[in-house]
Amino acid sequence: MSASDLNAPDSIVSDGQEASARKDALPPTERLKISEIFYSLQGEALTSGAPTVFVRLTGCPLRCQYCDTAYAFHGGQWLSFDQILAAVRQHGARYVCVTGGEPLAQKNCASLMVRLCDAGFEVSVETSGAYDISGLDTRIVRVMDLKTPGSGEESRNRWENIAHLRQSDQVKFVICSRDDYLWAKGIVKEYELKHKATVLFSPSFEQQDPTELANWVLKDRLPVRLQLQLHKLLWGDKPGV
Repeated sequence: MSASDLNAPDSIVSDGQEASARKDALPPTERLKISEIFYSLQGEALTSGAPTVFVRLTGCPLRCQYCDTAYAFHGGQWLSFDQILAAVRQHGARYVCVTGGEPLAQKNCASLMVRLCDAGFEVSVETSGAYDISGLDTRIVRVMDLKTPGSGEESRNRWENIAHLRQSDQVKFVICSRDDYLWAKGIVKEYELKHKATVLFSPSFEQQDPTELANWVLKDRLPVRLQLQLHKLLWGDKPGV
């Protein structure tokens, strides 16, 4: 379900002056710009296959060459925390994934996730790794990218985040090539990531052959999990799934 489908026309913003007015009418510390809210199966990470509500925030300062959510860079609608919670609750799911874009680029994101945890949901956040994760509520599962050279955004990695990882967290590498694989293999070893979090290797969709990546992982006996994007296998590469 997208944010535009929410059943509250008086609380959803449109373009221009009306959009600004409606944004200003929402509590400043309890509002976020939302690209979409939808119910699907989790396609990645350790809860892959579980029914999940996704809250996708608008905006991202990174431009990874393989990005599959560029539609979330702009647009979206300003919603209050109460409106977001109401949209999430109607699906009756246990899991909520806060994603983007880059969700942590909006400063109120952390407070929304606290509200979701307080409401009894199991909450994860998908983040690029470019923002500080240390202050996030300990109930939140942090699925953090480490950007490979092939992403075009390696320089945005916030290496200090590694020291704040917990066993409940997950570190994801999107592998675009053999060079990316060798780079990621080196990072896993250098930072001893297997002792800090679950490590995920994901082949860049239609760029890195997944079978080839699986064979590399097995040959090198890496302490990582190979993951495929289940939602794309089921429904294709499109929004809202």
